[in-house]
Amino acid sequence: MAKGENASKQEASAASEADDLEAQLGVSRATAEKLRETHYDNLETLATCMPQELAIAIEMSEDTALKVITAARKQVEASFETGNAIMEQRLKIEKITTGSEELDKLIGGGIETQAITEAFGKFGSGKSQLGFQLCVTAQLPREQGGLEGAVLFIDTEGTFRPERISQMAEARDLDPAKILSNIHVAQAMNSDHQMFLTEKAENLIREKKIRLIIVDSLTATFRSDYLGREMLNERQHKLNKHIHLLLKYARNNNLAIYVTNQVMDNPGMMFGDPTTPIGGHVLAHTSTYRLYLRRSKEDRRIAKLVDSPNLPDGECVFRVTPDGLAD
Repeated sequence: MAKGENASKQEASAASEADDLEAQLGVSRATAEKLRETHYDNLETLATCMPQELAIAIEMSEDTALKVITAARKQVEASFETGNAIMEQRLKIEKITTGSEELDKLIGGGIETQAITEAFGKFGSGKSQLGFQLCVTAQLPREQGGLEGAVLFIDTEGTFRPERISQMAEARDLDPAKILSNIHVAQAMNSDHQMFLTEKAENLIREKKIRLIIVDSLTATFRSDYLGREMLNERQHKLNKHIHLLLKYARNNNLAIYVTNQVMDNPGMMFGDPTTPIGGHVLAHTSTYRLYLRRSKEDRRIAKLVDSPNLPDGECVFRVTPDGLAD
């Protein structure tokens, strides 16, 4: 078929989708086109989004966005599924090897899709090194513990090092240039920029077959932009929105999310380890798996699973070597 005919069919299809939205929601043709262009092109998506989110996405007032969402909700029934249906969805989950069998075992076989895995710890504890390793292993064949997909990496601390990833790739007899070409990196300048990059990632996820998103670190920009207790509520509100968008990507696209998190010493802790992750309850409740990493002797690191919906707490030891993570 000629290119011209293909283009005509695509334009006709787009026009038909806009017509459907215009009729279903009672909006103008221009608004229907904007909804389609920003992928708010079905009633289910519109019915489950927030007015503020929609208002920003298609540049309309929140009142108008609320009217559109209300119109969509009137035509969509609330969907409940049986436990069996959820189990079938869970069977689609895949896992990315960390390079360490002990660490994989601790977290149930590797970094899981449809979930957020958070690693927190002091500097030098191995958080970024694990992220770099996942950039490589996510691209491996499935039989070798990979997902055969590309990686999206949001760098908020300026610590992304392609040479380190190349070193890890060469250790597995992989082509470093090919591995790096499948990692799409953006550096966030502040928390708003970080949220913007995440919101714009949806098209890239589809086009580049992204199977892993890494944010290193998730909280650094929020921590620097919102100082003092008087700004804590606004910080937590934005962080909550940000982390839930990542979780939405994970579930809708069956991809894995790995985020690193900074820590602080809790002055109220009189006994035990005072190390506390940033982000408070918002991050604690949203992260599916939480790993506490700390440094041990020489190249050894200790990983502690502190939260999981289906795995027991536990610890393991792994190594950060020139070739990558190992037992």
